[in-house]
Amino acid sequence: MRIIVCGAGQVGSSIARQLSIEGNDVTVIDQSPELIQMINDTLDVKAKVGFASHPTVLEEVGAENTDMIIAVTLSDEINMVACQVAHSLFNIPTKIARIRSQNYLHPEWMRLYRHDHLPIDFIISPEIEVANAIVNRLHVPGAVDTIPFVEGVVKVVGMRCTLDCPMINMPIHRIQKRLNELEVSILGILRGDNFLVAGEGLELLDDDELYFSCDSKNVQRAMYMFGHEEREARRVIIIGGGNVGLFLAEELEKEDSDVKVKLIEVNKDRAEQVADRLNRTTVINGSALSQDILEEANVAISETVIAVSNDDEVNILSSLLAKRFGSRRVVTLVNNALSYSPLTSSLGIDVAINPREITVSSILQHIRKGRIVSVHSICKGKAEVIEAEAVEASSVVGKRMEDLALPNGIVVGTIVRDGETLVPENDTIIKAGDRIVILSLANMVSKVEKIFSVKFEFF
Repeated sequence: MRIIVCGAGQVGSSIARQLSIEGNDVTVIDQSPELIQMINDTLDVKAKVGFASHPTVLEEVGAENTDMIIAVTLSDEINMVACQVAHSLFNIPTKIARIRSQNYLHPEWMRLYRHDHLPIDFIISPEIEVANAIVNRLHVPGAVDTIPFVEGVVKVVGMRCTLDCPMINMPIHRIQKRLNELEVSILGILRGDNFLVAGEGLELLDDDELYFSCDSKNVQRAMYMFGHEEREARRVIIIGGGNVGLFLAEELEKEDSDVKVKLIEVNKDRAEQVADRLNRTTVINGSALSQDILEEANVAISETVIAVSNDDEVNILSSLLAKRFGSRRVVTLVNNALSYSPLTSSLGIDVAINPREITVSSILQHIRKGRIVSVHSICKGKAEVIEAEAVEASSVVGKRMEDLALPNGIVVGTIVRDGETLVPENDTIIKAGDRIVILSLANMVSKVEKIFSVKFEFF
């Protein structure tokens, strides 16, 4: 595919890197010469300095022969205009835009994005995506990542293994046998900076992050077997009343009336606006770095503190203070993942949320070919978890798993058939209508597509 990425920031560069690794013809546009130089130095893509919404710039990078434009600049308006120009002048088939301002996202205004108005095929709102990702993690205490698939029937869970885990130093194939009755499929392990796909000879070690897929109703029992006996939080404190904090509080109010939520916001005007939007959440105006404010919020008896302000340093420091004053668990938003992610676990932060990774996942699911239903990038882009559907015309329908000859780096985790989950074995036969959850190393995605898209029409 020929793809234009507008914006060379963290999201744009991550998308460009991933698409380039998969063999796509990628061009990046940004008005910053420094960012474009960095792209030229680090990625195997074309790069151009210029305004992404200018017709002459798009023409110069070959927009007339482009399959997709992904507009992720810092300006909503530039992203929207770039998509309009791409449609009206160059007839680019697929247009994706990141839009952050909620004024553009109210349901009553969604007709704006019809093809006869402002032709954007897919809209990505990072704040909403991040809030939803945090809610998913809250439902599985002890998890560092939780991703629902197949309308929530399956969950893929990432969890950190400590010396308290009863399966430390045990081979993965033995752990898999222990978990078979729960229909759990071990996918892989993040060890340091390396993601290791589950296979023979791999053992579970202290401080590994283990990823598994299973039926959602068995997740809690699986977590117990790994030594995680945390209960779902009923007393939650949110630090930061921006869009993420507000959406998060609204979702918690919708989901469960028994959850007691408090929100701390340093700006008085914003605190008043947030309080007007929320019904059951207690809003406190003050700094989350103040001991008095944390005591007023009763942080000592809170079960989870979620720091989602716009300042990484505030999020990290307030999380550490909350832990020091007695909070059982902290979830911390870290925008500058390159600088701070290596420190978070050693500092005692339980879950670090990377908004770039979440946004990239949202964009990737609109790029994958064929019968892709959902995509999620994990472990700083080292791997992807993909949900796809087997269609009647697929040549692999009716074949056994062992006949697929999947290369190393690709693992089929869970199959959902007629609403029931199963862990595939060598003699499992793929049937039409199966929804299949797969883990693939990032550099193997193109091979997954090659294997499944032509013969299987999987993607």
